[in-house]
Amino acid sequence: MADETATTKRRYEKRARAVQEQQTRMRIIDATIGLHGTVGPARTTISAIADRAGVRRATVYRHFPDERTLFMGCSRAFAERNPAPDPALWTLIKDPPERLGAALEEVYGWYERAEPMFSAVLHDADALPIVGEIQAGRLAFLAAVEDGLVAGWGARGRVGRRLRATIGLALDFVAWRTLHQRGLSRDDAIAIMSSAVAAASRPT
Repeated sequence: MADETATTKRRYEKRARAVQEQQTRMRIIDATIGLHGTVGPARTTISAIADRAGVRRATVYRHFPDERTLFMGCSRAFAERNPAPDPALWTLIKDPPERLGAALEEVYGWYERAEPMFSAVLHDADALPIVGEIQAGRLAFLAAVEDGLVAGWGARGRVGRRLRATIGLALDFVAWRTLHQRGLSRDDAIAIMSSAVAAASRPT
């Protein structure tokens, strides 16, 4: 009986330590995300992360032994909390202008929610290779969205190139941010970009 009690106690303590370790890991991730979204990845130090998370520097390194594991862990957590829109929400819409509007509604909503982090990452993408790598993943997603939105317009040659470039501009984070910073609502931004795409699709 005593042996069973001791075994049960050890199992409980092991589970409790695992929970505590996971909680510490999440505090470190939350602290890093907060700093990346304010001061930026390039200016985020391990000391600042430790202070914000309420742990020692050695604890940060124990959970994340190098910059890459820390950045990738934070990137995954941020993506889970701020998921990219699902193209299935608009892919089945047959009318190209309507499909574009639905896509921009979802993409711009995503940008609004994630703007501080996206701006910070964009600013530091050239300074830190790992940040550039993370940025490349988002750009690849937008390139796939662009491919899906170009389909169905029937534009070829010069008009097709102009159409694709304008759709790419409509999906661009910096282009959206410029309109947003000038006080335009999401609906206004969508209307402006949709009009530009429609103009680009017309033969001249």
